Amino acid sequence: MPIHPTRTNVKITGFKTTPVVVPFDKPITTAIHDMRSVGCVLLELETDQGLIGESYIFTLNAVRLKALQEMLLGFEHHVLNRNAHHIGAIWQSIWNEMNPIGHKGFSIAALAAIDTACWDLVGKSAEQPLHHLFGACRDSIKTYASGGLWLSQSIDDCVTQAEGFIESGFRSMKVRLGKPKMRDDIERVAAIRDAIGPDIELLADINQGMRAKQAIRLGRALEPYNLGWIEEPVVYHDLEGCSDVRRALDTPIAAGETEYTRYGMRDILNARAVDVLMPDLQRIGGLSEMRRVAALSASFDVPISTHIFTEHSLSIAGSEPGCISVEHMPWYARLFNESLEIKEGMISIPTRPGTGFSFDQQAIKHFCLK
Repeated sequence: MPIHPTRTNVKITGFKTTPVVVPFDKPITTAIHDMRSVGCVLLELETDQGLIGESYIFTLNAVRLKALQEMLLGFEHHVLNRNAHHIGAIWQSIWNEMNPIGHKGFSIAALAAIDTACWDLVGKSAEQPLHHLFGACRDSIKTYASGGLWLSQSIDDCVTQAEGFIESGFRSMKVRLGKPKMRDDIERVAAIRDAIGPDIELLADINQGMRAKQAIRLGRALEPYNLGWIEEPVVYHDLEGCSDVRRALDTPIAAGETEYTRYGMRDILNARAVDVLMPDLQRIGGLSEMRRVAALSASFDVPISTHIFTEHSLSIAGSEPGCISVEHMPWYARLFNESLEIKEGMISIPTRPGTGFSFDQQAIKHFCLK
């Protein structure tokens, strides 16, 4: 059957950015974060066929949100009047222009938003979910509850929340560590493990809060509690230290969310610093670069688990055999019309066109930065 020409020539005619701030119910902390909200810049690419491609990027506590928006607007000229299917050309032209300012930070975040929104348009024009266009390998994938068990919560609160996660369908969850006294971290993990039993996966995230020797001591002390992984044990750029931790422990080490593009991922993999690589859609540079990273990681026989951006990372999870899980972070759920579906620890990959998620315009009005 011939392809209709209008389906392959989707001209981008509008470039709309909207800053929003989504507050948390309570302040939350990790070893290095003090968080009260997420500020997002929403991107909507309008086309001559009435389709809209959507994506978003964020900053914690809406810090420098306007600067992030300005960076995004600075690449508008690479997008307007272009065919949305020419994603490779759009991506490369933006990459080339950012050379003087560097290929990290807000510039990569802006590229990520544009790339993801373009892919959303391609899926919608084909009336297909993106994981089908990429080459589907599954319809659902393991997820873990990441929106709780914060360092700022008491042990009793953590236990109650952990039990609630199980009732909500999760079979895996993540606790944050990094207390000043190691025994407090051990007590926290012990209490949660006792509450959830041996069959629920428990992950731990130190959020870069320790030096290598500290992380090794804590990791050895936590081995009786059968952690699925220890995440970001040391500051993200200390690849040698992370590798030292990995070699010293039986517990797998996960990291990568704080690095940028395939080049940062390549450095992590070459350093043999992780057992699980955790690319972040915003810092990677969008779905195009995420697919490259998945292939790169596969060449090292290292699985990936996507960081945050649950809704928009599901297309990767559904098309990359080496993806073992996605992080379930509820921070952005209120921005979307559609909900994530979780059952028996698995999250469904939607079969709606594009990314499968669309912005709730009423929510945008409510959260819009005045």
